[in-house]
Amino acid sequence: MKLFFRKYGQGPPLIIIHGLYGSSDNWVSIGRKLSENFEVFLIDQRNHGKSPHSSDHNYQLLKEDLREFMDKQAIEKAIIVGHSMGGKTAMFFAAHYPEKVSILIVADISPKSYKATNSGQLLAHSTIIRVMYNLDFYGITSRQEIDDILAKSIPENRIRQFLLKNIKRSKDNEYSWSLNIKTIRNELANIMEGLDENQSEITGFPVLFLKGGNSDYILDEDTKAIQKIFPYADIETIPNAGHWMHAEQPELFLKKIENFILQ
Repeated sequence: MKLFFRKYGQGPPLIIIHGLYGSSDNWVSIGRKLSENFEVFLIDQRNHGKSPHSSDHNYQLLKEDLREFMDKQAIEKAIIVGHSMGGKTAMFFAAHYPEKVSILIVADISPKSYKATNSGQLLAHSTIIRVMYNLDFYGITSRQEIDDILAKSIPENRIRQFLLKNIKRSKDNEYSWSLNIKTIRNELANIMEGLDENQSEITGFPVLFLKGGNSDYILDEDTKAIQKIFPYADIETIPNAGHWMHAEQPELFLKKIENFILQ
């Protein structure tokens, strides 16, 4: 699949992979700052942003999309930064193509599966996706109307504003989702999937896990699962940040990444 991407700067290649409902557009400010030292590639994963839509969405495909992208760009090895779903893509990629990874940085996601029926993440995403999928755009004339509809089920303004970045308007002033909400709804179980519990150790390059101090995506008990697969991984916390740490604490997020890469 030919992924849409943005490129900034020169130097060692660094690829940033967004999370669920995200796109390369969310990472432009971070990418531009990192481009002072690196050639930064911001990709849109399939079914997101400006990349093609598909009826399938799982990490076997997402990791192959990344491999194909690197091959087309003649990138032999790269620093890979992945947030949330993008972090899972990065981990699956590192498990299958470790020779293509120079440094791995995973933002606020662990290798575990989040598919448990009582998982807070699964319940939250199920609600968000249901609301997005069932939203009827007929007769809507403004983004504020869309926000008002979303607010009935999604009270968190920050989450709604993030979701609204996926709204597009046609030349006929008709609104729709830019991401493939139908496939995302159908494939949510695959998106919540984790690495195989019997995954062998992944070593050979530095690994950093960043977790939001206010997020429940990486819990204290998840440290064992991380270290089982990535035995030499560093795990650091970004205080006063939730799951979207790069938006809530961008300066500290950047500092953590740069210090780890350039150390």
